[in-house]
Amino acid sequence: MTADNKTNATTNVAPEKIVLPTRRLAPAQVELLRSLKPGDKIKVTQIVRVGARKWTAEAMGEFRGIAYLETGVTTERVKEDDLVVPVVRFTKPNGELTSISIDENTQVAKL
Repeated sequence: MTADNKTNATTNVAPEKIVLPTRRLAPAQVELLRSLKPGDKIKVTQIVRVGARKWTAEAMGEFRGIAYLETGVTTERVKEDDLVVPVVRFTKPNGELTSISIDENTQVAKL
């Protein structure tokens, strides 16, 4: 993670690039994510898969920002083995602060 990404995570400024660890987001989704401002109403839809079963899960709320979550592995390895995933931070209608990591199957819509 660069110093710029850490700054963006704390200031709610859209990162210059939104990058997944192994795949790419659709260009339209990247543009939508970059255009969101804190307070915008959003709906996040994800496909959940467990074994052969798949279903969709939805969450709605007020956009707070985009950040990167630096994940580690359970053994000590080289720094390059860490994954960094983008997350959408938002506040649910009940006031709960939440974040969802996004992948190529995640759809974020502005309401």
